[in-house]
Amino acid sequence: MSPTHTRSGSKRYHDLKTYWRNRFGCTVYKLPVDAGFTCPNRDGFLGTGGCIYCDGRGSRLRQEGPLPSVSEQIRRGREFYRNRKGAKKFIAYFQTFTNTYAPCGSLKRLYDEALAQEDVIGLSVGTRPDCVSDEVLGLLKDYARDRHVWLEFGLQSIHDKTLLRINREHTAAQFLDAVARAVDENLLICTHIILGLPGENHEDVMQTAATLASLPIQGIKIHLLLALEGTVLGEEYKKGQLTLWPREEYVQTVCDVLEILPPDMVIQRLTADGYQDIFLAPAWASNKMSVLNAIDRELERRNIRQGRLYRSDLNRPR
Repeated sequence: MSPTHTRSGSKRYHDLKTYWRNRFGCTVYKLPVDAGFTCPNRDGFLGTGGCIYCDGRGSRLRQEGPLPSVSEQIRRGREFYRNRKGAKKFIAYFQTFTNTYAPCGSLKRLYDEALAQEDVIGLSVGTRPDCVSDEVLGLLKDYARDRHVWLEFGLQSIHDKTLLRINREHTAAQFLDAVARAVDENLLICTHIILGLPGENHEDVMQTAATLASLPIQGIKIHLLLALEGTVLGEEYKKGQLTLWPREEYVQTVCDVLEILPPDMVIQRLTADGYQDIFLAPAWASNKMSVLNAIDRELERRNIRQGRLYRSDLNRPR
């Protein structure tokens, strides 16, 4: 199920809100769900420290006490977005940590519970590329036959040297293998990348973007590297061992990335936000709307749009 649909929106990139409105004819919102998963990079299977930028606390719900059921989390989120945003349909977003890291039967019970809720039209499942067995992929592909399903892979960079530096505990080859096995006419794939990672420059980021542009991927989330209290990266920042990108460099690079991505790739995120209680830097990132507006202005200043430099001879297989 390709994300290509008639586009009507004011953005110079294919934003998720417009994509869903064009596809479903109404306002659609993701409802974050914390189903209690952990991560193999935290529970000792691969490691115990996690990625150097992750504080390991999980969702705000997890910090407040015992987790409500999936049904209750969706009910609360549905009421909020109906009342505040006029949302009509919803995607259950299994967001916290690695949401395929459990036996397939356990996953099915959780996903079924979410899909049984009123006005939930699909799933978005966040995971690692080394945590998607063929059995799990088969389950998601079955759902995708008649539901709107996204599989979200945390990649961050296509460069193994960077993945090692940030303690991801997986390789680029594992990501490429996971994407190849996940390809299906109905299942949609989204990949997360981070700009400003330690040791990476503009060329490194563009190589990551170019690789994703050549793959059968329908969506992307572009994140900004944040220094957070309680993380290895945060400690490096406080010791003066890490330089974070200024806003101008981030905005320029985001626009460069958008130019080479396929014009139909859905842009699900363009910056990072949240974490206000443990946020250290960069200071400019604390105002998400200011960053998004700066990206819009830069696209307008250059008079460019997503996909302007996309190489049509590298069309992604489906």
